[in-house]
Amino acid sequence: MYLVQHAEKRREPGDPELTDRGREQALRTAELLSRSGIQAVYSSPLRRATQTAQPIAAAAGVEVIEDRRLVERMNWDGRQPLAEFLADWDRATRVRDFAPASGDSSHRAAARMIAFVQSVVDSPGPVVAVSHGGVTTDMLRTLLGDDAVPRELVEQGVPPCAITTLEGSRVLRVAAVDHLRPEHANPPS
Repeated sequence: MYLVQHAEKRREPGDPELTDRGREQALRTAELLSRSGIQAVYSSPLRRATQTAQPIAAAAGVEVIEDRRLVERMNWDGRQPLAEFLADWDRATRVRDFAPASGDSSHRAAARMIAFVQSVVDSPGPVVAVSHGGVTTDMLRTLLGDDAVPRELVEQGVPPCAITTLEGSRVLRVAAVDHLRPEHANPPS
């Protein structure tokens, strides 16, 4: 399974769409994954994830399948002051059993993601799941342990369109972004 972080989103509350740069990131990710024999593409129902998943699915010749288990741990809708939301996010990151009013605890989000992974583990061929950084990090912390997850992922988040590769519940590669580097923009012919 290729677990893809959604591409760069607009900085606004609710369900923001991708930026122009984010659309380019999604296309570059689709180009890379098009050579992987993808058999299914799943996505969080949030717009930034589905907009990232659509070019990947198109390149693979499949439809996007939305799955709520891939949704972010917390999503700022603008009704709560941003400072309060960020304080809740920070607390939920540090205290993994803390359940904020606007989402899931880190442990619950991780369990939800792991349940998704287990539900598609026997799928024929590789699959892609487009999700979010917080819930991906929550899952990695549960699968690998806090000390094995790179600190920058916990503190700064997963980079846009980073790919984490799993084989069942075994983590093979975490948050790879090589395909987004400038030297990969125009591959040699």
